[in-house]
Formats: sequence, structure tokens, C-alpha cells
Amino acid sequence: MIKTLFITGYRPHELGIFNDKHPGVEIIKKALENKLRQLLEDGLEWVIVSGQLGVELWATEVVHALKEQYPTLKYSVITPFLEQEKNWNEHKQGQYQRMILQADFVTSVTKRPYEAPWQFIEKDKFIIHNTDAMLLVYDEENEASPKYVLNLVKKYMEQHDNYELFTINAYDLQMIAEEMQQDNW
Repeated sequence: MIKTLFITGYRPHELGIFNDKHPGVEIIKKALENKLRQLLEDGLEWVIVSGQLGVELWATEVVHALKEQYPTLKYSVITPFLEQEKNWNEHKQGQYQRMILQADFVTSVTKRPYEAPWQFIEKDKFIIHNTDAMLLVYDEENEASPKYVLNLVKKYMEQHDNYELFTINAYDLQMIAEEMQQDNW
């Protein structure tokens, strides 16, 4: 049974999304909602993200909306280091602060500011080791940053048969887009 789920994936710029009104955002959020509803029916309790903008931010927005229907659902933000948002622009900092304020639990894997890339790897390892499954928005055709966490989770799954990996790929998103288009006719 999956009680804790790590959700991650692309950052907005990796998808060519440069504003909140981009139609791709709603498509990704609908895909996340569909999978979350399925897992919630099977006992999901916690969603874990690391505070990245893009898929992780959108996932927390979906979780926040689902809490009305599933009041026991919670989400946690586990950042790699303190002040992750320090060098972001004001708009991105606002999105991040909203994600943090609405979270049920917030912590950092390393309790200090950014030092080196190893902090990102340790964050991914920590979250993978403390969740039951991962939902990754990722497509083999468009590798980008999610490939690193995918490699880590595959290595982890070699030693842990019960860990599950779910993916939402370009084909899944295309199907959602077509469904949404039909619903709007």
C-alpha cells in the first residue's frame, strides 16, 4: 500500500512554460490529479515534494485543491538546503512561499544554505528512502533534469522490490489534452 508519494518532474523552462497561463500547466495538473485520485482511493496519505517550481509546485496546488474532498491528505516540502528560493525573482519567490505556507510539514535535508550539488542528490536519496513510491512527470524523449532522480530511483528499486515508480509521459499528457478539449466542446 502506498501511503507516501514523492512527486517530481520538470521545471517550467524545461517544458517551454514561461508563465502561469500556459495551457500545458492545466494539462499537467489534470494528469497529476487523475493519478492522485487513484492513489487516494487506495490509501495515499502524504505527498512529498522538494520545493521545485514546475511539476512540484503544480502538484502541491492539486493536493491543496483535493484536500476539500480528501481532508486527511497532507503534503510535505523537504528542501535540499535552507533558503532554496534566495536567488529567485519575486514572482517565483511568491509561488514558493505559498507552497511552503500551505504545506503540512516543511524541513531541509541539510540544515544550512547551498554549498554544492551533492545537496540535491542527498535530498533525492532522502525522499526516495522515506517514501513508498514516486510519481515522475518525465519523457525519455526530453531528458532534462528529471533523468537524475530517475537514475537514483531505478538504482534504489534494484534493492527494494516494494518501491513503485509511476510516470506521466508526453503520450499521457496528449491523451489528457484531448480529453480536456472534448470536454470543452
